[in-house]
Parts: sequence; structure tokens; C-alpha cells
Amino acid sequence: MLTSRLVVVVGSVNVDYVMKLGHRPAPGETVSDGVLEMHPGGKGANQAVAAARCGAAVEMVACVGADAAGQTRIADLAGERVGTGHVRRAPDALTGVAFVMLTPDGENAIATAAGANMALAIEDIEGAAALIGKARVLVAQLEVPLAAVARAVQLAGPETLVLLNCAPYVAMPPNMLDSVDVLVANENEAAAMTGARFEGVEGARRAGKLLLSLGPRAAVVTLGPLGAVVVAPEIEQHVPAPKVRVVDTTGAGDAFVGVLAAHLGAGNPLLEAVTIGTAVGSATTEQRGASPVVPESCMAWRAGAAGPD
Repeated sequence: MLTSRLVVVVGSVNVDYVMKLGHRPAPGETVSDGVLEMHPGGKGANQAVAAARCGAAVEMVACVGADAAGQTRIADLAGERVGTGHVRRAPDALTGVAFVMLTPDGENAIATAAGANMALAIEDIEGAAALIGKARVLVAQLEVPLAAVARAVQLAGPETLVLLNCAPYVAMPPNMLDSVDVLVANENEAAAMTGARFEGVEGARRAGKLLLSLGPRAAVVTLGPLGAVVVAPEIEQHVPAPKVRVVDTTGAGDAFVGVLAAHLGAGNPLLEAVTIGTAVGSATTEQRGASPVVPESCMAWRAGAAGPD
């Protein structure tokens, strides 16, 4: 039985180490003015938190390590009202980490070590089958094993909306996208999936049409400061991003996806959900770290949906 507004996120949980630098080091160069910060991270966890901050009921299916960082991240998620009953602590792996170099222009360079994220197994997904089957929205990304993602998509209920963020891009099994309702890709991911390069809004329109031909029912191509383009059988629309003072772009795309999931789960139209997600993604760039910034005005229940179950 479908549970209204339940968002289930299958994905990664990391600890982010953010190094704020005066400039990004060249090969062989040591930059010694760094300031180190630690933040919650992982695309899956970031998206789950964004959806929860919108008022959705959220459950996470993931793996962390048996280390102190894993316990801390479970507590972090629980503190954000994200259900952690299906977050397993893998005994022989460290919790995933990301190392982020951040420069004054707000741009970043990121290296990740997947750690326990790669221990997420088909058995973990099948253990959450009942939860996935009754979700209003299933959200997945590709920072965990593709086999686990593919199985989660298979287990989605007939009324569950499947939202796939194909990041970081990896080649997917044939026909997997046939079960995807909304595919979210940035310009680079869209290029990798279609074998063509695109630039700007008009390029994103072409990319969206090509992505639709791969099987999903709708495609959203994100363009950073230019916003996003939505392409579906009856929609072809550019959604511009508001102008902001960029401090750190880390996590902006995850905030977008989480808010999109919450609003789709609340029954809002795709274009409206993308518009709100774009606003939140932009706001998230105005602070350091990947934690989503969700103004009260962007919460899903304010768009006319019933409150969380």
C-alpha cells in the first residue's frame, strides 16, 4: 500500500573533509594556508536530509562503517528526522569520505573514497523491499553499487515514482531507465549518457530530448548557475536559477534532488518541484559544506499538500 509522501533514499553516506584554500594547488605545489572543516556528506544522505527538511517522511537505505564516523553519521541522520533502520554498519569497511578543496570563487575539487558505501548489497535492498514498495518516491544515485540501485528500482511499487540522479555517471544495464520516472543529470552526465556534448540552455533542451529516448518518462538537465531544463512529453521548459553570492557549490545538486523528491511526493507538478529545487540548490551555494539550505517557504507542505504521515 502506497504511503503518501514517504521518500526512500537508496544511496551513499560520507564524511566530508573540506579544505578551504587561497588557491587550488598546481601539480607538485604545496599550499599551506588551508583551513579544515568536517561536514556530513554523501549524495544519498544529503538528498535525504534535504527531503526531510522539506517536511517529507524519509527513510535511508545505506551502509556506513563500524567506525566512530559511521555511528556519528547515523546519529546525524536521525537528528534530521531521517529513518535509519535500514542503515547497516559494515564490519570490515570504513565510512565513506570525501576530500573537498574549496577556493574563494566557490568552486571545488572533490576526491572520494567510497568505503562502506560499496558494501551496500542486494540483500540490503531486499531487506528494505516492503519499505521501497510502499514509498511515494524512491530516490537513488550512483555512489553505491549499481546492482543495488538496479534492484531497488525493480522493487519500486506500481505507484512509486522513481527518481534517479545519475551521478557520478556509470554505464547502466539495458532497460533500467525504462523504470525511471524522473532522470536528473548535469551537463557532463548527460553527455556521457548520450555520447554528445551540450552547452547552455539550448544544448540542455537537446540533451533532455535525447535522454528521454533512453527510457525515462521525464528528464531534468541541471545547469548550475543557469538553472535547469525540464523535458517531458508535454513539457520543455527552462527554469532559471536566482542570482546568489556563491561560497561553495558542494551539495547544491543534492539539495536540488532532495527537494524535488519531497515536492513530487507531496503531489506537486514536476515543473513546480524543479523550480523550488532550483531555488534551494542556489541557496545552498551561499554557505560552506553540503548541508542543504531549505527556507520555510520552500517546505512541501506549504504548497498545499497534507502534512507528513
